[in-house]
Amino acid sequence: MSYLFGELDTLVLAYAATIHKSQGSEYPAVVIPVLTQHYAMLQRNLRYTGNTRGKRLVVIVGQRKAVAIAVKNVSGRRRWSKLDE
Repeated sequence: MSYLFGELDTLVLAYAATIHKSQGSEYPAVVIPVLTQHYAMLQRNLRYTGNTRGKRLVVIVGQRKAVAIAVKNVSGRRRWSKLDE
């Protein structure tokens, strides 16, 4: 798409960040791609974190199957934090 010089003020900046880097932050709107090609990232905890970053709007773009896999996948990696001690 092309813009004329007089139309440049209609553009709005957008930024991309990973779910990991967005932890602890909030944004007005979040768009989350969810695809089966990214199988290693289809984890419930990441989906939850991504969904809770948006203040007003969260848009999930991708495949229903991938969302279902992520919601069901609670395995993740075991943490060895020693917090119990």
